[in-house]
Amino acid sequence: MLLRLLLTAVAVVILAKMLPGVAVEGYISAIIVAVVLGLLRLIVKPILVVLTFPVTIITLGLFLLVINAVIILLADYFVDGFAVRNIWWALLFSLLLSFLQSILHSILKKDK
Repeated sequence: MLLRLLLTAVAVVILAKMLPGVAVEGYISAIIVAVVLGLLRLIVKPILVVLTFPVTIITLGLFLLVINAVIILLADYFVDGFAVRNIWWALLFSLLLSFLQSILHSILKKDK
């Protein structure tokens, strides 16, 4: 679990350097962002999914992307060293973060 947290922090740093609409102050801030994202995904995301279930069904699941972007914006609100310019950057950051996490985790599993 600690390794997954560190991989998420690395992904946050990489994406913050790549995307001009996303900024993270340092590695400590990236670790805090990873922890906050984990907590928000654990606590807030299920509530949002249940509340927006009809919209998610109508959009064939695409509204889940918006929920992920809202989670990123909430992390921006709670973490001082992390900034996302708007929801479009949050949406792009969320998509790329998921993609980068899956790549890093698959590399990690191959090494075991």
